[in-house]
Amino acid sequence: MNKHLTRHIADVGWGTFRTLLEAEAKLQGVQILKTDRFEPTSKTCSSCGNILSELPLSVRAWACPVCGVHHDRDENAAKNLLRFAMAVGV
Repeated sequence: MNKHLTRHIADVGWGTFRTLLEAEAKLQGVQILKTDRFEPTSKTCSSCGNILSELPLSVRAWACPVCGVHHDRDENAAKNLLRFAMAVGV
């Protein structure tokens, strides 16, 4: 299958999911916040704010070189996203 066609199909799938999610959130009175897709949530230390220059997707856990805190990649990103939401005032 054509790589470009596959990507377009995947984009439509995520676009449809987002549309449905936003409609359901509106019905439930819930606000959905969006961050930039290139926001470094996984590689920003949720403890001190240091941003790693690189963090390959294969690395699932890392230690901050500045403060030494150990992070699970996904949990760290979730903490950073929560901080973003709280700053917006949700």
